[in-house]
Amino acid sequence: MKKSTHEKRAKIANDVMNYIYKYIDTDINIDDLSIELKVSKFHLHRIFKDEFGKNIYESIKSIRLEKAANLLITNKYSTITNIANMTGYSSQTSFLRAFKERFLMTPKMWKSGGYKEYSNKIVEQIVNSDENINFSKIEPSIVKMPEIKAYYIRHQGYDKSIKKTWQKLQTWIYTNDIKEYKQLALHHDNPIITPLEQCQYIALVTLENKDENLENLSLPTLTIPKGIYAKFSLSGKYGDVIKLIQWVYHTWLIESGYETTPNPSYTIYHKNHFLSSDEEFILDYYLPIKYV
Repeated sequence: MKKSTHEKRAKIANDVMNYIYKYIDTDINIDDLSIELKVSKFHLHRIFKDEFGKNIYESIKSIRLEKAANLLITNKYSTITNIANMTGYSSQTSFLRAFKERFLMTPKMWKSGGYKEYSNKIVEQIVNSDENINFSKIEPSIVKMPEIKAYYIRHQGYDKSIKKTWQKLQTWIYTNDIKEYKQLALHHDNPIITPLEQCQYIALVTLENKDENLENLSLPTLTIPKGIYAKFSLSGKYGDVIKLIQWVYHTWLIESGYETTPNPSYTIYHKNHFLSSDEEFILDYYLPIKYV
């Protein structure tokens, strides 16, 4: 595939994903989207599947259910019908069926504490459940973040194999002799409630010098949307990040009075444990929020 064709297809797929996040609480019409992007519906589905490894409807369903899972915990006064409507479901019956199929329990069971058991089973695959980290002293700052354009490589799965993807991205950096850059990770899927092998993890690089003359433009770009975020700073080792994300969603968020938005969370690395010899990290984790 020609380089220009690959970049064009990647842009289309990312535009579709951004559209899904933006309109996840509505009846998303793929016909309208294909007209807007000037791509036939057939090619739209094929391009998206090639890029993300699953079809558009599967992604819409997954994002809706992740949003619903969070709202069931944080929206103490919303009924299940309210949450079904807030996540784009036309009926409570279809929502109940989809939720139980995904999480193996009803929304009521999830809201009553079932989410803890479900999440713990996933997190325990990465860290020992006996390892307790005290996150209570972490005071997040609320920040308004600009739109971020970045070069990226997409990785399927959330485990130590992510290192290979970062090594490829580092090779691209060296090839282009890039001196000033930031390393980020975008979480299209929430790793504490998504089977780890199904998680979409995206390794990204933003250039500090926007006029950088790149010799190798083989990587596509995507844009992280601007917004209001809660910023959590942490240093540690492999396994601590997913524990932080679990604490953020299941403790801090519940007590904060905020809700998450449909936009994905992301990480900015100051020291990347996938590339550092001591496997330790220093990072900022950004959770998209809104006040309710």
